[in-house]
Amino acid sequence: MDQTPSARQIDQQLAEIRRRLVIAGVAVLVLLVVGTFGYSLIDTGPHPILDSLYMTVITLTTVGYGEIVPLAQHPGGRIFTMVLLVFGAGVLVYFASTVTAFIVEGQLHQVFWRKRMQKAIADLKEHYIVCGDRAVAGHVIEELLRVGRAVVAVVPAGSAPPVLAPGVGEPLWVEGDPADEDVLRAAGIMRAAGVVSAMESDRENILVTLASRQTNPILRIVSMLADAKNELKLRRAGADAVVRPFVTGGLRMASEMIRPSVVTFLDQMLRDRDQNLRIDEIGLGAGSAAVGKTVEALAINQQPGALLVALVEPDGHTYRFKPEPSTPLAEGATLIVMGGPEALGVLRKKWGGHLYADLKATAERRAPPAP
Repeated sequence: MDQTPSARQIDQQLAEIRRRLVIAGVAVLVLLVVGTFGYSLIDTGPHPILDSLYMTVITLTTVGYGEIVPLAQHPGGRIFTMVLLVFGAGVLVYFASTVTAFIVEGQLHQVFWRKRMQKAIADLKEHYIVCGDRAVAGHVIEELLRVGRAVVAVVPAGSAPPVLAPGVGEPLWVEGDPADEDVLRAAGIMRAAGVVSAMESDRENILVTLASRQTNPILRIVSMLADAKNELKLRRAGADAVVRPFVTGGLRMASEMIRPSVVTFLDQMLRDRDQNLRIDEIGLGAGSAAVGKTVEALAINQQPGALLVALVEPDGHTYRFKPEPSTPLAEGATLIVMGGPEALGVLRKKWGGHLYADLKATAERRAPPAP
């Protein structure tokens, strides 16, 4: 299986390029040295090194200018020239093909492009990894990019990232088996906030989920599900949430029938490029400056482009719609806020806690009790 995104294999590709170019260059240099030395010995007359080098070059390039070193009186010189031509032609063809393959055909550019891509991924932190090359994966990537989240797509070998809508942007991506731990590490899974598995089959999603959970036990994993009978398997493999697109599509169709105005409003809210409104959440995790304060002290509704909708208590089950201004805020609570990506980003930076501390706490709650 091709695992080109790994840094080690990219370095191997670069080393192979350098090796072939060096071999070809050294071979050409050896030809020039041997030819120059040979022609300097053919005739007893004084022949400067430059004359011998010139004779070597016009012989190898088959230009056919006049002979500076006379060969008519020296049969050995003609034999030397024929041998030089035969071997020289092969070396020059190898040199030309090597340069052409990696520069003209773009292989060199492609490898360096992958190297730059890998460096950009290495600089990411708290990003999201989306596995899959189908339409569902494309919609996930689009939404994450629209709300300003960093995304790395992982597509099967021989595939390319899904085609996105114009103006959304392009994600960083790696190619390889999404269920391979090395490929997931190349996508930065050890620094990621979460993984979305949107592969074609439940079997593939189970394998991706299992590999992701084993590689990074604390991140959040959301997986697509086609057959309801496989939900338990996905949960056991480590999925935090399971989404069935057909069920979601059915609910959407029912909503279109009985509440079309609401659906239209939500669609416009999601598709408006000027406002790009979303209902999002801000977790008040470890280190959050909001812990110990009241809802009023956060002044979220005074933040341009933001509206506090609800508060989720640390137990994760108690919801307070439009919480009272005097409501105290505890660590582990979650703010449900409506606003644009920029306003939500400001609030998340100001009041959000340390993401990995929260993920670790979630993982500890998910782990089975020790016997």
